[in-house]
Amino acid sequence: MNKIAKAFANNKKVLIPSITAGDPSLEATKELILAMEEAGAGIIELGIPFSDPVAEGEEMQRSAARALAAGTTTDKIFTMLKELRQDTHIPVVLVTYANPIYTYGCEKFFEQCEACGVSGILVPDVPYEEKEELLPYCEPRNIALIAIITPNSRDRIAMIAKEAKGYVYAVSYYGVLADDVVEQKVAEMVEAVRKVTDVPVAVGYRVRKYSEGKAVGKIADGIVVDCRIAEIIEKHGAEGAPNIADYVKKMNAAMNS
Repeated sequence: MNKIAKAFANNKKVLIPSITAGDPSLEATKELILAMEEAGAGIIELGIPFSDPVAEGEEMQRSAARALAAGTTTDKIFTMLKELRQDTHIPVVLVTYANPIYTYGCEKFFEQCEACGVSGILVPDVPYEEKEELLPYCEPRNIALIAIITPNSRDRIAMIAKEAKGYVYAVSYYGVLADDVVEQKVAEMVEAVRKVTDVPVAVGYRVRKYSEGKAVGKIADGIVVDCRIAEIIEKHGAEGAPNIADYVKKMNAAMNS
């Protein structure tokens, strides 16, 4: 069983913090992952910094810029992940774009992912119709290619979800999730997925408030949080780890309440 499936197997809601590797440093990233795991994170999404993160909000764009300015490279990230595996086996899902993978070389990239114990990969600019470009590298290594859906996916949701692995990332960008109308739209997405697959659904994108976490916990199997963590790092740097751990602990409690 893939580690992602195990994270969801206990029927609790899974909190998935998403951070950029190398912001503010790779050593800080490693320590932050361990702190978030202790605070209740079940899966970590780890972004490979990219110069054109077109699918990210402004907080994550600035986070990627800081990581690149700090000298973060894909090779250094893989080295950090190998070191991390000495201390934890928490599932890690890499978040990146097609260009860094192809530039690095697909075979080499996924070989390194396997060597580092990466459980999944999320590539926002590779649509469902082009997933065969990456699946031959993922499947033999038991690496889940995470499917992405949005409210605009509409009739495509069933098609995308039917072949999903790991979890389905449901993007919510309508605004505050505590709003009844927004909750309904998210619930409709989750229901559309559950009609065709038992693969868990994690809702994310600019989800930051505890009230939003509680709302998501009533609907989905997990929640992805990123921008609030990036804001704390931007303000406090490596010294922000206690604040981030506190945020993760409280968000985890909110979504499981």
